[in-house]
Parts: sequence; structure tokens; C-alpha cells
Amino acid sequence: MALSRTIVIAGAGIGGLTAALALAARGFRIVVLEKAERLEEVGAGLQLSPNASRVLVELGLTERLKRSAVTPDALCVMSARAGGELLRMPLGEAASARAGAPYWVVHRADLQSALAGAVSDHPDIDLKLGATFEDVAPHAKGLTVVHRSGTIRRSDLASALIGADGIWSTVRQHLFPEVQPRFSGLIAWRGTLDATQLPKDFTARRVQLWMGPNAHLVAYPIAGGRQINVVAVLPGTWNRPGWSTPGDPFEVMDAFAAPRWPSQARMMLTAVDNWRKWALFGVPDGCPWSQGPVGLLGDAVHAMLPFAAQGAGMAIEDAAVLARHLSLEAAESTADVTAALKQYGRARQARVRRVQRTARQQGRIYHLGGPLAVARDVAIRALGPERMLARQDWIYGWRP
Repeated sequence: MALSRTIVIAGAGIGGLTAALALAARGFRIVVLEKAERLEEVGAGLQLSPNASRVLVELGLTERLKRSAVTPDALCVMSARAGGELLRMPLGEAASARAGAPYWVVHRADLQSALAGAVSDHPDIDLKLGATFEDVAPHAKGLTVVHRSGTIRRSDLASALIGADGIWSTVRQHLFPEVQPRFSGLIAWRGTLDATQLPKDFTARRVQLWMGPNAHLVAYPIAGGRQINVVAVLPGTWNRPGWSTPGDPFEVMDAFAAPRWPSQARMMLTAVDNWRKWALFGVPDGCPWSQGPVGLLGDAVHAMLPFAAQGAGMAIEDAAVLARHLSLEAAESTADVTAALKQYGRARQARVRRVQRTARQQGRIYHLGGPLAVARDVAIRALGPERMLARQDWIYGWRP
């Protein structure tokens, strides 16, 4: 009995939709299960360095993103202690030429909309909204994947199930209930503002990274440059799940109070009217990537701290590698699919762990204070922009 050519993906986030397009391009029929009734903005801005944008370009997303994605000219590393810029690392054409793909900053909703549009236009992808994954069981043709829409339970036959359902993954819980997200002790606050609210020199096409004692701040343009995305990361004890809990602006402003933080940084914070916060959790290193013909992707298997700006990028990379490995197999049996998913996990583990370590290390560096902050600032200035950009080659230069 021939194995089904259908693959079910749980989760219609960035990773799940990218995987749907990549797998459909390899000849599979895809069913995407998304528990939300409609796709809505969660989070705010994303940085898509060339390793991630390359995959999206190859999937034909350029035209859909060109109106909303911004190519920043530079990453400006700023020090609260020094009161301003330490280093300006070239992005724009410099990074694109070096890596062979663009560096984009984009609103998460705009990226999700572009991916969802491409998914909707693809004849071999069925996006089911309001469909919650419930169970999976072996079947003569592969797997039976059970999902619920309201009070109605349905099932699909599939050769594989991919859990791309985020850090609180139901698929991972089904496979590996012992693997639980861990709170990092950090809280990310996000907000957006119209670019017209700031002086012109604050709205240049650049990414600003402000480092300070026990906190840091990132700001960059999104929505074609019409808005500025602001993210502040602070220590805290509040640790409820979720991406969009309302936050008290006085709590943010207190953490970024003068004189520890200069007026340049504080001006952006005061211009944000509506703060949202989310507790930063991670998935422990060593989480298995698959079991039989069921695999995991993105935050479901390697949710990481945001200090390398690679959370979405790693999920997009996962999708490309997953599609490559599944297509390399004849996929004529469950054993073939199981082997392909094991190969996919082995291909991704070392790189993802290195990115996770880099993110943790950079977070510690960003939040230094006192003499250690002085030494950090001196070292960054001495490094210079070209060497700083070269240090990113192992991330930006990746190809599937």
C-alpha cells in the first residue's frame, strides 16, 4: 500500500507556513492546522538576516514583501554608558553583496501575511484555521492525524506530522512530555510608533542596539519605514505564557531612567503609547527533533533568547532543510520518512545549538555594567565595523 503524499503541519506561524511552501515545492500535498480562527499579528518586528531571507527569496516571496520589508543601511551599536554610538556595522548593499541575499527588517504580521498569501495561492496546500491538533496514531498508509474544529473531530492521513506550533507545542508535549519550556528571568517589552513622532535623525534606515546595565533596547523601521519597532529587554519575575500582555509604560521608563540611560534612548521609549510584554522562555538544549514520522520545527524544538536576532531565521532554515531531506527519500514507507526526519535533526542540531549559545553569550554582554561595560565598549570600538560584519559570516552565509 503506497504511503500518503500528504504532510500535516501543526502551526501556521512563520516556520510552519515556510515549511508548507518548501515541502509543497517538493511535490507533497500539505495540510496546515492552525488553532486560531484567523491569522493575527503576534509579536512585532523581525530581523531577517541573509541566511533567512535567502530561503524566502528562493520560495518566491520577494514581490510579496517588497512593500513592507525594509533593508537597513547599518546596525548601530550604542552604549548607554558612553551615551551614544560605538560602532556602525554596514548592512544594506554591503551585507547583501557579502552574503548574496538581503538583510530585511519587517513586521511579523507583514511576513505572515506574505507567507499566508503564497500558501493560499498554492493548489497543494490546505490551510485549516480554527483547527486544533489533538492526536496522532500510526496507520497503514502512514499516520492518522486527528484535529478538532469546534465540536467536530476530523482526521487526515499523512506520511508525516510536523510540529511547528511554537514554544508551548502540543505536538512536542505529545511526543516528549518531559521537555518543558524554562523561564529565562527576562521579559521583552515591545511597542511600535509612527516614524513621524521622532526627529528625522531618529528614523534613518538603521537598526539601533542600545546596551546598558541589566537591560538593552533595539529599534528599527518596519512597514516600509512608516513605523519604528521598539523592543526593550529587562529582568523580571513575571512569567506567564503569551506574546501580547499589556504592559505598564511606567515600569519600562523606570528601568531606563536617567542618568543611566541617555535622552536619545529614552525619547524612543516615551513615544510608544501601547506597550506589550512577553516572558522569554527557552526549550532546553538537547530536545529530540523527531520520533518516528513525527518531527519538530522552530520554537517547538529550539526556542531561544532573542539576542542573536535569529529565532525566526532558525525556523525558516529548519523549513528549508526539512524539505530537502524529505525530498531526498523515496518516502515509500514510514521507515523512509523516519530516516529522513532523523537526518534533518542531525543536520540542524549543531548549528542551532551554536546560535543558542551565541544568543545567551550576547545577552550577557549587552547587559554588563561598571568596569566590564567599559571594557566591552573599548573592545567593540577596537573591533571596527568590517571585522564586526565578518564575525557574522557563519550565520549570514548559511545556505540550505
